[in-house]
Amino acid sequence: MDDKELHEKYNAYVQAKIPKTKNFPSLFYSYLVGGLICMLGQGISDTLLAIFPSMTKDAASAWMLIGLIFLASFLTGLGVYDRIGVFAGAGSIVPITGFSNSIASPAIEYKKEGIIFGLCVKMFSVAGPVIVNGLAVSIIVGIIYMFL
Repeated sequence: MDDKELHEKYNAYVQAKIPKTKNFPSLFYSYLVGGLICMLGQGISDTLLAIFPSMTKDAASAWMLIGLIFLASFLTGLGVYDRIGVFAGAGSIVPITGFSNSIASPAIEYKKEGIIFGLCVKMFSVAGPVIVNGLAVSIIVGIIYMFL
């Protein structure tokens, strides 16, 4: 058997094993959960503004983000956010709660390796490349904007 036949057999095997998803229900659940997370954030912000009338919108937004990040990390620790992610797909990943989950999950998974080599090192294994690429692109865009 030559390499081409082996490659074709392997591709056929992989295609047979890939789980098939139904596009419409997945898109619907993603939109639904992402929208509910955003509605929760808006509700927190509006509640803070109602309780504390002297609070600015920027301060309410900051506290709302802190609350959503805490809630997502807490639910990740309980194992609930992973189930939400399986159900909602990208709907749970796109809001800031997904970023919180991507930092909390490795930290929880590797806590048995200790504070330094477990929590501190592995915490940014998923989110680290996102942070680095975001910084790099923002610097490039900033330089382009400066010259325009």
